[in-house]
Amino acid sequence: MTDSNNLDRREFIKATTVLGAGVVLAPYIITGKSKEAKELNIALIGAGAQGQVLVNACLKIPNIKFRAICDIWESYNLLRVSNLLTKYGHKLNSYIDYKEMLAKEKNLDAVIIASPDFWHSQHAVDCMEAGLHVYCEKEMSNTLEGAKRIVNAARRTKRVVQIGHQRRSNPYYLHSYNKILKEAHLLGKITTINGQWNRAVQPDNGWPTGKEIPNSILDKYGFANMHQHRNWRWYRNLGGGPIVDLGSHQIDIYNWFLNSPPISVMASGGTDYYDRKTHEWYDTVLATFKYKTKDGFVRAFYQTITTNSSQGYFENFMGDQASLTISESAGRVGIYKEPAAPNWDEWIKKKIIQTPVEEAPTAANVVMDVRETIAPPKHSLPVKFNDPYHKPHLENFFNSVRGLEKVNCPVEVGYETAVTVLKVNEAVKAQRELRFSPSDFVI
Repeated sequence: MTDSNNLDRREFIKATTVLGAGVVLAPYIITGKSKEAKELNIALIGAGAQGQVLVNACLKIPNIKFRAICDIWESYNLLRVSNLLTKYGHKLNSYIDYKEMLAKEKNLDAVIIASPDFWHSQHAVDCMEAGLHVYCEKEMSNTLEGAKRIVNAARRTKRVVQIGHQRRSNPYYLHSYNKILKEAHLLGKITTINGQWNRAVQPDNGWPTGKEIPNSILDKYGFANMHQHRNWRWYRNLGGGPIVDLGSHQIDIYNWFLNSPPISVMASGGTDYYDRKTHEWYDTVLATFKYKTKDGFVRAFYQTITTNSSQGYFENFMGDQASLTISESAGRVGIYKEPAAPNWDEWIKKKIIQTPVEEAPTAANVVMDVRETIAPPKHSLPVKFNDPYHKPHLENFFNSVRGLEKVNCPVEVGYETAVTVLKVNEAVKAQRELRFSPSDFVI
């Protein structure tokens, strides 16, 4: 659960279901190691729900000044976020047309792109060509052609580009990858992965009466009507559906933790609940990836269901010695030792894991069937993280612009994930297993 000063995209959407509600964003709070870092002049393209969440995180990062903001919804998103930033001391100009912004703003260092997926490629390429470093929300593009354009532009212009797979900078994920998997090898041989993002039924996004975007503006920027603009994720030519919008975050972790892209994918899905006229993408998808790692084959299962929120979102990595459950929701994070695995005292002393709070029940006080085994105790991770989910990833980007770090999700990584995820929609349509070639992931 987040409070008003720690608002992620999911909570923001819940809070703004009634669009008349005010924007809930955190004030400028100086935290972290960057107090003396060079001040950066930033622009924002796309001031919708995700853009506002990123602004919220930026307001907790020192030495970041918004100088320009661009959004086609002038009477609503643009006005709200511009007023908010002005309130907190950011002297900025507002634009409907991003090209006008790039032509007029000559002192920008970087841009945050949170526009709809089908605009990412053009926005990112044009901003790089204008000399700006780019933080681009995932998915890189709703097409592989668009994603390739971003990769090639980043290489050509030598700009710093971070793709918004924010788990790559999350302290729980970094600790799990670097300490649990690489250093201690606590899972043993990974054999299976389960992951999901389930969410409850949600009504289509509406808009306040009298605040509609003029039809001429909607048409200019690729929207047939206001409903498309407010619900673009469900339209095939604008977004990639829930497997891209939600699953991309987690399937990216599959590739990262296994140090390998998959070799094949099978998938089943359909628009089983919502109106297919307004929800062109599948509302339910089940996918099975096959990976070939240095330790053998791994089967990775993933589901996204948009009609029930049971058990929320998480990834579960299972090996022959332990299983790791991880999520941005910190309460879900833990590692569970298999009975036959070696003793973990060494790793508790090294503070890679913590002593379990509760001991597992013993066979003496639990009635069990002959086929059952005692559930292992949960070992927590020695990580404390209470910031907005996107803050570390943005900090990593800003420090990379300053030359102090390297981005945690460069364009090549973002492209690999785009290839992996977009193939799921192809597999649903094909109704058969689709193979990946190693060359698919390389430009």
